[in-house]
Amino acid sequence: MDPNLQTLENPETQSSDEQTQLAIIAPPTASISLSLSAVLPTHFLLPPKISSLLAHHPSKVRIPSQAASLAHLSLSSSLNQPKSFFKSTPISSSPLQSPLFLGPRRSSDPSNAAGIRRSCIVWFRNDLRVHDNECLNSASNESMSMLPVYCFDPRDYGKSSSGFDKTGPYRASFLIESVSDLRQNLQKRGSDLVVRIGKPETVLVELAKAVGADAIYAHREVSHDEVKGEEKIEAAMKEEGVEVKYFWGSTLYHVDDLPFKMEQMPTNYGGFKEKVKGLEIRKTIATLDQLRGLPARGDVEAGEIPSLLDLGLSPSATLPQNGMSTANGSLVGGETEALQRLKKFAAECQAQPPKGAANDSIYGANFSCKISPWLAMGCLSPRSMFDEIKKSASRTISASTSKDGGSGQSDTGMNWLMFELMWRDFFRFITKKYSSATKQVDAAPATACTGALA
Repeated sequence: MDPNLQTLENPETQSSDEQTQLAIIAPPTASISLSLSAVLPTHFLLPPKISSLLAHHPSKVRIPSQAASLAHLSLSSSLNQPKSFFKSTPISSSPLQSPLFLGPRRSSDPSNAAGIRRSCIVWFRNDLRVHDNECLNSASNESMSMLPVYCFDPRDYGKSSSGFDKTGPYRASFLIESVSDLRQNLQKRGSDLVVRIGKPETVLVELAKAVGADAIYAHREVSHDEVKGEEKIEAAMKEEGVEVKYFWGSTLYHVDDLPFKMEQMPTNYGGFKEKVKGLEIRKTIATLDQLRGLPARGDVEAGEIPSLLDLGLSPSATLPQNGMSTANGSLVGGETEALQRLKKFAAECQAQPPKGAANDSIYGANFSCKISPWLAMGCLSPRSMFDEIKKSASRTISASTSKDGGSGQSDTGMNWLMFELMWRDFFRFITKKYSSATKQVDAAPATACTGALA
């Protein structure tokens, strides 16, 4: 037998010199496979993915990652200790030895990690809700950690140039209750709400630096001062290299679905109503059961929700006078109260017998649903209100049809309320048209009443 073959079949008979020579000639794959367990946690070494990679690339291994910062990690025969840039992540000083996801219920599939942000801030404004909130859902789905923030801007309080309160005590009290309810709803879903008193363009920059956020998520507003505030935020974040992502969620019809450009927005309600006739209303966005957790970096405190005194307002103005409570005193702010009122109103509408009158009427206290304050604060979305109205109307029409033998009519105020939501859309869109901080629109003045009944 060939002595060389005999040597290969019986490696224990090899001389020490031959063993040394074979060790030198051996490919570097052996050192790589031995070093993987020392560098990566065991949950990264999941067959058959790694084994298939080793089979095709013995000298270079690409490891599926759970974070964008690890997406291009590769190991070679000359691999040293992990780079120091791992320590810059907002999760921990050693991300390879701790869970990468802070949220209480998130998939750890590495294939979804490439497009996930490290950390973001959700800036709440007039959208104080967790239901039908595209901004909140997008931030939670696209980020590894999320910091919800609400700012009480001092410029919204105090006296105006005419000597009136910019924000009265009743509105401020309603807002404080709404912010408090929002914090509770976020906490139930594994998150929290950071509350600050200060200018958003200053507070958000400080928080973004503290947590290492790379994006701000917010809903757009329409008034002149709010648009100017958005431009200040964009300018401040641009200097810090932080992206600002805006969403739309304050109207029944989405601004991107309008069949005309904003410069061509009709200046009367009749024209607007005719333009949007038949326009499809987008579906409401499902509420997430769990949200991303707060960023570990920065150790940001949630902060206390201010009182009326903190905002420069007198609490005595909201107290009952002569033992009589005011109408505003019965309004409790917050998403929870808004949803309860909506269900109660829908039940009242459904319980009313059809009258077949030409003009529908609104049922409830003082012939009004009294939901406008919650819509204004964003505690309730117009689309969710429309959905509830549509469900109640369908049940009412169905019951009336079976009772009257097919000639059911609904006189529950549904049509009237639908037109009220359209009126609300008209005013917001016409405000957006004329409130641009950088461009003046040359058009005729808005005449809301012209053609209103057309």
